Amino acid sequence: MPKVKEKVANALSLPKEIALDLPVVTALGQGEVTIENYKSLLEFTETGIRIRTKAGVVNIAGRRLMLRQVTAENLLIAGQVTGIFFDDHYGDHS
Repeated sequence: MPKVKEKVANALSLPKEIALDLPVVTALGQGEVTIENYKSLLEFTETGIRIRTKAGVVNIAGRRLMLRQVTAENLLIAGQVTGIFFDDHYGDHS
């Protein structure tokens, strides 16, 4: 089914993140990361944040991490970001 949606999005010139409900991860230097189209916050510590998305889990690693803004659509993470990693599975076995 995802291939059909992707073909439709391409044919209609729709952004893939909208048509396929994909996360949009934007880093502003090493100080801020914005995650759009997330499903839920799985884990939060000062050194790591795990976010569930339709495409899998986004892991943010760093130091002194904090959630600066949380809305239904976006997360704004601030601190010293040292890595952004993507898992294509949820890893929480639920």
